[in-house]
Amino acid sequence: MEHNRNGTLSVLWHGGDRFSIKIRDHTIRVDQPMDFGGGDTGPTPVELLVGSLAACVAHYAERYLHRCQLPAGVMVTADYEMGLRPAHVSRIELVVQAPGIPEGLRESFCNVIQHSAVQNSLRLPPETTYEIRIADAAATVSAPQHP
Repeated sequence: MEHNRNGTLSVLWHGGDRFSIKIRDHTIRVDQPMDFGGGDTGPTPVELLVGSLAACVAHYAERYLHRCQLPAGVMVTADYEMGLRPAHVSRIELVVQAPGIPEGLRESFCNVIQHSAVQNSLRLPPETTYEIRIADAAATVSAPQHP
Protein backbone atom coordinates (compact mmCIF):
# COMPACT_ATOMS: atom_id res chain seq x y z
CA MET A 1 0.00 0.00 0.00
CA GLU A 2 1.45 3.34 -1.04
CA HIS A 3 1.04 6.32 1.28
CA ASN A 4 0.27 9.71 -0.25
CA ARG A 5 3.25 11.92 0.58
CA ASN A 6 1.13 15.08 0.31
CA GLY A 7 -1.63 15.96 2.68
CA THR A 8 -4.28 18.30 3.95
CA LEU A 9 -5.23 19.00 7.52
CA SER A 10 -7.63 21.46 9.12
CA VAL A 11 -7.61 23.45 12.33
CA LEU A 12 -10.90 24.27 14.05
CA TRP A 13 -11.45 26.82 16.82
CA HIS A 14 -13.16 25.65 20.03
CA GLY A 15 -13.24 28.93 21.95
CA GLY A 16 -10.55 30.75 23.86
CA ASP A 17 -7.14 29.48 22.81
CA ARG A 18 -8.40 25.94 22.14
CA PHE A 19 -8.14 24.44 18.66
CA SER A 20 -8.28 20.95 17.25
CA ILE A 21 -6.09 19.79 14.41
CA LYS A 22 -7.82 17.21 12.20
CA ILE A 23 -5.30 15.02 10.37
CA ARG A 24 -6.73 12.08 8.44
CA ASP A 25 -8.71 10.17 11.12
CA HIS A 26 -6.85 11.78 14.03
CA THR A 27 -7.60 14.81 16.17
CA ILE A 28 -5.01 16.65 18.22
CA ARG A 29 -6.06 19.33 20.71
CA VAL A 30 -3.87 22.43 21.08
CA ASP A 31 -4.17 25.17 23.68
CA GLN A 32 -2.06 27.62 25.63
CA PRO A 33 -0.93 27.22 29.25
CA MET A 34 -3.10 28.83 31.91
CA ASP A 35 -0.45 31.44 32.70
CA PHE A 36 -0.75 32.59 29.05
CA GLY A 37 -4.54 32.81 29.16
CA GLY A 38 -5.36 29.34 27.88
CA GLY A 39 -6.99 26.35 29.52
CA ASP A 40 -3.98 24.02 29.18
CA THR A 41 -6.13 21.32 27.55
CA GLY A 42 -3.36 20.33 25.15
CA PRO A 43 0.15 21.15 24.02
CA THR A 44 0.91 24.49 22.38
CA PRO A 45 1.57 24.67 18.63
CA VAL A 46 5.24 25.38 19.42
CA GLU A 47 5.43 22.28 21.62
CA LEU A 48 3.96 20.28 18.72
CA LEU A 49 6.61 21.71 16.38
CA VAL A 50 9.43 20.64 18.70
CA GLY A 51 7.65 17.36 19.41
CA SER A 52 7.29 16.72 15.68
CA LEU A 53 11.02 17.14 15.23
CA ALA A 54 11.80 14.82 18.16
CA ALA A 55 9.26 12.22 16.96
CA CYS A 56 10.63 12.32 13.42
CA VAL A 57 14.19 11.85 14.70
CA ALA A 58 12.99 8.91 16.83
CA HIS A 59 11.27 7.39 13.78
CA TYR A 60 14.39 7.67 11.63
CA ALA A 61 16.50 6.27 14.48
CA GLU A 62 14.22 3.25 14.94
CA ARG A 63 14.16 2.59 11.19
CA TYR A 64 17.97 2.67 11.17
CA LEU A 65 18.18 0.25 14.09
CA HIS A 66 15.71 -2.09 12.39
CA ARG A 67 17.62 -1.98 9.07
CA CYS A 68 20.86 -2.79 10.90
CA GLN A 69 19.15 -5.50 12.99
CA LEU A 70 20.07 -3.71 16.21
CA PRO A 71 18.02 -3.62 19.42
CA ALA A 72 15.06 -1.22 19.34
CA GLY A 73 14.08 1.24 22.03
CA VAL A 74 15.01 4.81 21.14
CA MET A 75 14.11 7.71 23.40
CA VAL A 76 14.47 11.34 22.28
CA THR A 77 14.35 14.28 24.68
CA ALA A 78 14.05 17.83 23.35
CA ASP A 79 14.87 21.02 25.24
CA TYR A 80 14.08 24.26 23.47
CA GLU A 81 14.29 28.00 23.97
CA MET A 82 12.08 30.75 22.60
CA GLY A 83 13.36 33.93 20.99
CA LEU A 84 11.51 37.21 20.71
CA ARG A 85 10.96 39.75 17.95
CA PRO A 86 9.80 37.86 16.07
CA ALA A 87 8.58 35.09 18.35
CA HIS A 88 10.33 31.89 17.27
CA VAL A 89 12.02 28.77 18.52
CA SER A 90 15.63 29.93 18.78
CA ARG A 91 17.32 26.71 19.94
CA ILE A 92 16.49 23.02 20.12
CA GLU A 93 18.71 20.47 21.83
CA LEU A 94 17.88 16.84 21.08
CA VAL A 95 19.27 14.00 23.16
CA VAL A 96 18.88 10.63 21.45
CA GLN A 97 19.27 7.54 23.60
CA ALA A 98 19.63 4.39 21.55
CA PRO A 99 20.66 0.94 22.76
CA GLY A 100 23.59 -0.98 21.43
CA ILE A 101 24.95 0.98 18.48
CA PRO A 102 28.39 -0.41 17.63
CA GLU A 103 31.21 2.12 17.37
CA GLY A 104 31.53 1.58 13.62
CA LEU A 105 27.88 2.56 13.00
CA ARG A 106 27.63 5.64 15.22
CA GLU A 107 28.61 8.14 12.54
CA SER A 108 26.10 6.78 10.02
CA PHE A 109 23.41 6.67 12.76
CA CYS A 110 24.12 10.32 13.53
CA ASN A 111 23.91 11.25 9.83
CA VAL A 112 20.55 9.50 9.47
CA ILE A 113 18.91 11.20 12.45
CA GLN A 114 20.25 14.62 11.45
CA HIS A 115 18.45 14.36 8.11
CA SER A 116 14.91 13.51 9.15
CA ALA A 117 12.09 14.98 7.06
CA VAL A 118 11.18 17.52 9.76
CA GLN A 119 14.81 18.55 10.26
CA ASN A 120 15.23 18.92 6.51
CA SER A 121 12.09 21.10 6.45
CA LEU A 122 13.64 23.38 9.07
CA ARG A 123 16.87 23.60 7.06
CA LEU A 124 15.03 24.18 3.78
CA PRO A 125 11.84 25.96 4.86
CA PRO A 126 8.83 25.18 2.71
CA GLU A 127 7.25 27.83 0.55
CA THR A 128 4.29 29.06 2.59
CA THR A 129 1.42 30.90 0.95
CA TYR A 130 -1.68 32.41 2.54
CA GLU A 131 -5.11 32.73 0.99
CA ILE A 132 -7.62 34.67 3.06
CA ARG A 133 -11.27 33.76 2.61
CA ILE A 134 -13.82 35.86 4.42
CA ALA A 135 -16.65 33.70 5.70
CA ASP A 136 -20.15 34.89 4.86
CA ALA A 137 -21.54 35.94 8.26
CA ALA A 138 -25.12 35.51 7.03
CA ALA A 139 -24.44 31.89 6.15
CA THR A 140 -23.32 31.08 9.68
CA VAL A 141 -26.40 32.52 11.42
CA SER A 142 -29.07 29.93 12.10
CA ALA A 143 -32.57 30.78 10.91
CA PRO A 144 -35.30 30.54 13.57
CA GLN A 145 -37.44 27.43 13.39
CA HIS A 146 -41.18 28.00 12.81
CA PRO A 147 -43.71 25.34 13.81
